[in-house]
Amino acid sequence: MTQYLLSVHPDQSVYDLPDEEKQESWDATGVFNEEIQAEGIWVFANGLTRASDATTVDATGSEVVVTDGPFAEAKEHLGGFWIIDVPDLDAALAVAERASKACGEAVEVRPFEGE
Repeated sequence: MTQYLLSVHPDQSVYDLPDEEKQESWDATGVFNEEIQAEGIWVFANGLTRASDATTVDATGSEVVVTDGPFAEAKEHLGGFWIIDVPDLDAALAVAERASKACGEAVEVRPFEGE
């Protein structure tokens, strides 16, 4: 089995939508989560708050620099993710298709190194 990261990178404007407009996606994602848990391929998943809530720590230089906000200036940031454990890339892509339909966003699929 191989672990894959399924990541969602929504436009940050999605955070400004009223909860009522997001409820259908939340419900569908909840059902999807229950399905992959029952299938035994769930490792971990969660959604993230908006990118502006991030704090970036850079200790690559002689001094540590802590900055409010995300590292990259972009319209889209990581909004949520699943970690799944499936036999191969084809299986991961099939799960990602279901994830995309559930959350209403494109889903990026990446294997973990060493898997």
